[in-house]
Amino acid sequence: MVAHSKVAADNSVAADPRCQLDPPAWDHSQRRAYHGPARPSSVQAQGDTHFRTFRSQADFSSITKTSALLDECGFYWGPLTVSAAHEKLKSEPQGTFLIRDSRQKNCFFTISVKTATGPTSIRINFQAGRFSLDGSKESFDCLLKLVEHYMSSPRNWLVTPLRKVRARPLQELCRKSIVATYGRDNLNHLPLNPVLKDYLKSFPFQI
Repeated sequence: MVAHSKVAADNSVAADPRCQLDPPAWDHSQRRAYHGPARPSSVQAQGDTHFRTFRSQADFSSITKTSALLDECGFYWGPLTVSAAHEKLKSEPQGTFLIRDSRQKNCFFTISVKTATGPTSIRINFQAGRFSLDGSKESFDCLLKLVEHYMSSPRNWLVTPLRKVRARPLQELCRKSIVATYGRDNLNHLPLNPVLKDYLKSFPFQI
């Protein structure tokens, strides 16, 4: 397991028919088992982790890259418990969210978000190199692309990430603005030196 922390089984997320959004499964109190894909062996899990070994080197590489992007994003809170995540979100505006390590077996990450009915958490499933919210058929080859998609959704349920440091550096704000203006696929064509291009491409997301 390449994620940053040692984790143990935690609450699973059950579908709540009162609150379906696009349509991930929401849960405030119930529990159900997760039946996600096993990850038998190509790379051995490290240390005391509840995750199984990976199915392929490609999956290992995808999670390694995702972990690096999460370190960069500022709203990844690592091994935060569900109760601690919900406590942080309960006084925030609706749509505020964070990403944390899942404690559910066979699931790497979870989004916790403040909804109209209070904070809740949704598992982020990972299968065949793609990420999806639990209960949704939409999948993405990058976890941050998933976040961008739901932030731009008309349902507007992911609005503002809860960063550990509220005041962002000016260079990060400039990078976000450039990516928003030109698009991540056009960064190589900008008349900038290689160092600046590398910085832009290190986090090419509008988050």
